[in-house]
Amino acid sequence: MITYGHLFIGGSWVEPSDPELLDIASPHDRSVVGRAAQAQPADIDRALSAAREAFEAGTWRLTPPANRIAALRRFNALREESAQKIARLISLENGSAGWFTHAGQSGLTRQANAYLRAAEDFGWEETLAPSDAASPVRSVVRREAIGVVAAVIPWNSPFSSATSKLIPALVAGNSVVLKVSPENALSMGFLAGLLERVGLPEGVVSVLPADRATSEYLVSHAEVDKIAFTGSTRAGRRIASIAGEQLKRVSLELGGKSAAVLLPDADIEKAVAGVKFGSLLNNGESCIAQTRILAPRSRYEEVVDALKDLVESLRVGDPNDRDTFIGPMIRPDQQQRVRDYIRLGIEEGARLVTGGPHVPAGLEKGNYVTPTVFADVDNSMRVAQEEIFGPVLVVIAYDEEDDAVRIANDSEYGLSGGVWSADEERALAVARRIRTGTVTVNGAPVGFDGPFGGFKASGIGREYGAVGLGTYTEYKTITV
Repeated sequence: MITYGHLFIGGSWVEPSDPELLDIASPHDRSVVGRAAQAQPADIDRALSAAREAFEAGTWRLTPPANRIAALRRFNALREESAQKIARLISLENGSAGWFTHAGQSGLTRQANAYLRAAEDFGWEETLAPSDAASPVRSVVRREAIGVVAAVIPWNSPFSSATSKLIPALVAGNSVVLKVSPENALSMGFLAGLLERVGLPEGVVSVLPADRATSEYLVSHAEVDKIAFTGSTRAGRRIASIAGEQLKRVSLELGGKSAAVLLPDADIEKAVAGVKFGSLLNNGESCIAQTRILAPRSRYEEVVDALKDLVESLRVGDPNDRDTFIGPMIRPDQQQRVRDYIRLGIEEGARLVTGGPHVPAGLEKGNYVTPTVFADVDNSMRVAQEEIFGPVLVVIAYDEEDDAVRIANDSEYGLSGGVWSADEERALAVARRIRTGTVTVNGAPVGFDGPFGGFKASGIGREYGAVGLGTYTEYKTITV
């Protein structure tokens, strides 16, 4: 049993305002695997007061960028040393399959290194040469910290979401209050312990598990200068309204319903193998999952049959088992949500190719669903338009390339997508026409040096690399 009875506020472990601890249940069998304190508004007040005091004192924001970079390199090194333990913790509390949580550790390293490389080359202060000889005014352009950042992250990929905000916000010199989901109190408690070992100045960072009501209290607080949020589009709209009313800086990484476009010349075997990881990663609980499979009508049944074989070959079960590819949903209500969407797909008239709303045999004690493939799906169906957040794929037929692009773009979301073709230039041409923030070609992994974020209802702003770092800074111009 893992217990976190204190809250990490301003760099120290303190008594919570509410002594009652929340039970953390295993998604695999619903047994209690840990207990943790949960932040209340009084704890938010304390964390924000410490953050504001630290920011105004300048103990961190006035530290030279090279020193801030070095501190975050130490954090990244500590995380790398603990990679296996972190992976096991996430599987324990989230139900994410071990292959995913362990493979993700190298991704965390690449994500952090991309931010740190960008910080080393970042234009923290630049002098612009006079452009008018008659008025030889020099302009000194600085990039400075915004202030106190409220970083709010979801439960599905906690370490990646946390570090994608913590590292750039801290490198830029901000103070940060990281609000994490109650379900992730174990892995995020461990993250707080790593930050404690780095030894940042007092008040600069807090890590607080809390519910939605307390989260809204945080983002609405007058001491918050910027909100950095990852989560559902519905919650993002609420946060955007708060930020707009209060003129807070805001960045939002929201939901998705991404399309994988298989062009007629695609190698179907390779494309379907790519779908395994691009569409079913993290049990399907992923905003970037490419769950709409667009197949040419001339090869439609070939694609459907290949997807059926793939999904039926995947082992569903205990996330700690080496051969498990898909684990349980994080909570019973999420399990019920996915099963209800499968029932909806049947009601809408989609053809159930494999899977269904039943719980896999022998796994009734956990939050499991049966991986499902629907064919004969019209893009107007709810199962093709709404984010299910589970291992459910819909296969949509198209006639011509223009038709494929139209269907891919016929969504309120625009976060991710993929194109498969034997002709890379053709795939690139199609990728340029798809209105999403990220498009992969032939299964290429998402890079961390380029910006990541969404079009349309998938968000505002970008993360990763120099662009992501810049969202945590303000411009200041000094003329001399």
